[in-house]
Amino acid sequence: MTSHKTTQTMKPATAAKKLGVYLQATPAEFQDGVVTRNELNALQADPPAWLQDLRRNGPHPRPVVASKLGVSIAGLARGGITDPLTTEQIDALKDEMPEWLQRERATQAEVRKEAARIKEKQEQQEQQEKQEK
Repeated sequence: MTSHKTTQTMKPATAAKKLGVYLQATPAEFQDGVVTRNELNALQADPPAWLQDLRRNGPHPRPVVASKLGVSIAGLARGGITDPLTTEQIDALKDEMPEWLQRERATQAEVRKEAARIKEKQEQQEQQEKQEK
């Protein structure tokens, strides 16, 4: 008995998330259809003009905005940023550097430092366990 390989598809929202773009800013034909794994791979390998423009200028979804600002998604919400932002708006925020952004960046830096400390501690424990064996 042979199995038929079906084409893996995903909703446009999932594909937009994987591409790092804001779904509502994508072309209507992208929003209305389904995206196959092969189509997604093709979009990632050779992005069309609309995808290049969205990645360059936005509007960007919250995870991308948070990354570009160096804060967490929760930090964006605490700062009152709930809507997608364009690259221009993100750059303006970086230039303006409001108090909430400074605070959230400091918080994010502490989180990263603590994660690195924990990782280092775990690696040391693993090395000790190997030596004891």
